Amino acid sequence: MIAPGLDVLFVGINPGLWSAATGWHFARPGNRFWPALHRGGFTPRQLHPSEQDTLPALGLGITNMVARASARADELTAEELVDGARALTAKVEHYRPRWVAVVGVTAYRIGFARPKAGFGPQPEHLGPARLWVLPNPSGLNAHFTPETLGVAFGELRTAVTDRR
Repeated sequence: MIAPGLDVLFVGINPGLWSAATGWHFARPGNRFWPALHRGGFTPRQLHPSEQDTLPALGLGITNMVARASARADELTAEELVDGARALTAKVEHYRPRWVAVVGVTAYRIGFARPKAGFGPQPEHLGPARLWVLPNPSGLNAHFTPETLGVAFGELRTAVTDRR
């Protein structure tokens, strides 16, 4: 779900098996992306993954760094992540979103050769876009609760809104 001139392009690491089967981003029932998107103030209600087509009307889009589906993101190779970062850069140059939010710090660190990157705004841009790193909303990421994910997404929302 990408369109030209979005406010935020969210970038997942790669499709999980459930997402690959349904064709919907962040589709596995235990994934907390859609609740975090709502808690962070990006959507007026919690959307179901099947409603992803409504995001561009809200100025939002979703893509993945790597197209290959896997059961776990840690099954990807460093080479796949680096190649995915290159492909993502080309997408961003073409579609020109204002912000790019990579959902997964480890994939960002490897793909973009930024081993010390943390969460939040990044000092570099990705093409014309400002860059932000969010926690991975997978249910496998026990370091973040639905509440703390909502707060992290809300911090991005504030930055997007403040810099219009």
